[in-house]
Amino acid sequence: MFVRGRHLLLGVGGGISAYKSCDLLRRLQDDGFVVTVIPTKSSLNFIGAPTWAALSGRKVYSDLWSDVEQVPHISLAKDSDAILIAPATADLISRMAQGRADDLLTNIVLASTKPKILVPAMHPEMWLNPATVENVRILRDRGFFVIEPDHGRMTGDDVGIGRYPKVDRIIDEVNQHLIRNADLLGKKILITAGGTREAIDPVRFIGNRSSGKQGFALAYAAAKRGAEVHLIAANTDLPIIEGITTTYVESADQMQDVINIEFPFSDALIMSAAVSDFKIANKSDTKFHKKDVNVLNLELNPDIVANVSANKKAKQIIVGFAAETESDIDSLLIAGKGKLAAKGVDLLYVNDVSQGKVFGSDETSGFLIAKDGNVIDVPNISKDTLSEILLDQLSIALG
Repeated sequence: MFVRGRHLLLGVGGGISAYKSCDLLRRLQDDGFVVTVIPTKSSLNFIGAPTWAALSGRKVYSDLWSDVEQVPHISLAKDSDAILIAPATADLISRMAQGRADDLLTNIVLASTKPKILVPAMHPEMWLNPATVENVRILRDRGFFVIEPDHGRMTGDDVGIGRYPKVDRIIDEVNQHLIRNADLLGKKILITAGGTREAIDPVRFIGNRSSGKQGFALAYAAAKRGAEVHLIAANTDLPIIEGITTTYVESADQMQDVINIEFPFSDALIMSAAVSDFKIANKSDTKFHKKDVNVLNLELNPDIVANVSANKKAKQIIVGFAAETESDIDSLLIAGKGKLAAKGVDLLYVNDVSQGKVFGSDETSGFLIAKDGNVIDVPNISKDTLSEILLDQLSIALG
């Protein structure tokens, strides 16, 4: 199982305002983040681990000496895209400024090279104490992003600066700080992957060699950039991607049914699946035996991309894929431009799949062609890299 790219570690310090981080967690999830909670031991006096597990839907890590075979302080540091600590108490800020590693959270902080965001919350006297002021300065100098606390009522009758910030402001500042990873935030993208199969009988089918790797790479990359992703996967055994919606289909008709339902509510469709052009007109509900098979009658499948393109809204973007067997560059470009026009798509990636190339591979090469005539020559690169190139163009097109 892959974790969606916008993966935050939410560290929770031992302050009374820890309860506010429950709402923060849910709001982060609404904004497209997958969140793993790392509470300090003292914070569990306020909010217990079962609450964090129920809200996050993920295992909660709080003990440096549990699951030691997995080396959690290293694996969690590497697997996350950022660390957000809310509330960051005076004690926790002090320990991080000193570079201490005396619990799981501070070990992860020292082991991580990813962005670190602190949400201080404490009484005004503690926030304004010279020791805390100096510790915050040290952490900022080391690259920590510190969200200033709010002014307001504290525990008891005290009023002043040090209050846990409003969750809306925390979310806004987190997204601004991580903006380079979130250019598709608020967009819904429908992506197809794999290869469709058309039944001959209950045992046999017409299929193709598509592994689904490109579609899954696109889904992962789009989710990492903040998009709400719905992946339609046809006949692939790739691991699911946590944090996105996945619908599994087998045939072209099934894929079209899902697209017809979902595309009207989507900003973009990326048709990276290899959809069979044909299906069996005389398929059987029982197994064909050799002596009974004389002719298999083929009929055309619906042209999903062309049908969707003909009915799309003005602001919707459609990206098509064309697998050709033209090894000559000029012929490949001509085929690609012809497909782009015929399908009515906004962008089209065309590649040469002759002699077993591309299908099942981790690499690809070809041309990304835009409706305005712009062509990007894609050398032999990973499918992950192609995903980023394609999404850069999609992001521009979506405005």
